Amino acid sequence: MKKKIFSVLVFCFFVAVQAQEITNDTLEHWTQKGTISLLFNQSSFNKEWQAGGSSNYAGNFALNYDINYKKGKVVWDNKFIVAYGLTKIKDAPRISKTDDRLELNSLWGKKADSDWYYSAFFNFKTQIDAGYNADGIRLSHFFSPAYFQLGPGMLWKKSNNFSVNLAPATMKLIVVDPYFTATTSSFGVLQGNQSRLEFGASISGYYKFNLITNVSIENRINLYSNYLDHPKNVDVDYQMSVYMKINQFLSANIALQTIYDDNSIQALQTREVFGLGINYGF
Repeated sequence: MKKKIFSVLVFCFFVAVQAQEITNDTLEHWTQKGTISLLFNQSSFNKEWQAGGSSNYAGNFALNYDINYKKGKVVWDNKFIVAYGLTKIKDAPRISKTDDRLELNSLWGKKADSDWYYSAFFNFKTQIDAGYNADGIRLSHFFSPAYFQLGPGMLWKKSNNFSVNLAPATMKLIVVDPYFTATTSSFGVLQGNQSRLEFGASISGYYKFNLITNVSIENRINLYSNYLDHPKNVDVDYQMSVYMKINQFLSANIALQTIYDDNSIQALQTREVFGLGINYGF
C-alpha cells in the first residue's frame, strides 16, 4: 500500500508542476485532434452451406484523442486511447471480447539542444471489461491488471510524427485484484500481494507516416527492462494501426498488437482486428 501511495504522490507532483507552468497560458498554445471509429463485421451461413462456418457478428469502438501543448522550449504531448470490441458466434455460450484497451500517455519535454529535450513521461494501461479463457475462467477485469510507468529521461523529437524517448530510471507499478493472487502469482504480482513495484529502463518510440493517399500507418513501441529481476528479459509492447479512408465518414481500420511480458506468460501474445465502418475526426 505504501508503494502505491508513493507512486500516486509522485504522479500528482508531476502533474501539478506542469499545471502550474501552463496556468496562465492561453488556448493558443494547445492543439487537439481525435478520431472516433465504429467498425462492424458479420458473417452468416445457412444449414446447407457445405464448406462449413459459424454465423457471427462483431462490433468495435475506438477513440484516439491527442491534446498537445507547445510554448517556447516546452512541449507536452498527451494521448488518450479507448478501444472496446465484442463478437458473438452462433451457439457460443457467451459474447467474447475482440479488443479492450484503456491507455493514457503523457510526455513532457524541455528543449536541450536541436531535436533533443529533457523529458518526463507517464503511462497508464488497463482494460475496461472482464476477460475469460475458453473454459470460462476469468483472467482479468477492470483495473486488474493495471500498469503504471513514470520516469525522467531524454526525448528525441524530429516532428509530431516521429519521436523516441529514453528513460533509464523508470518506476513501474503493477496492480491486481486479490482475487487473482489468492492461490498463485498473477501478472508478476506474488501470491497474496496486490502490487509489484519495479525499477528499470524504458524506451518508447512513435512513428506515423502516409503509405499512399488516404492510407496512414501509426506505430508505437515500448520496451522495458527491470533492473531488479532478470534485466535481460525485456518487455515488449508494439502496436500498429492502419487507417484507410474511403470518404469523409467511412473507413477501414486494421489494428495489430504484439506483446512479450514474461511476468504474464512466457510466450508472444498477438492480437489483430480488422473492420469496416464509420469514422469521425475532430
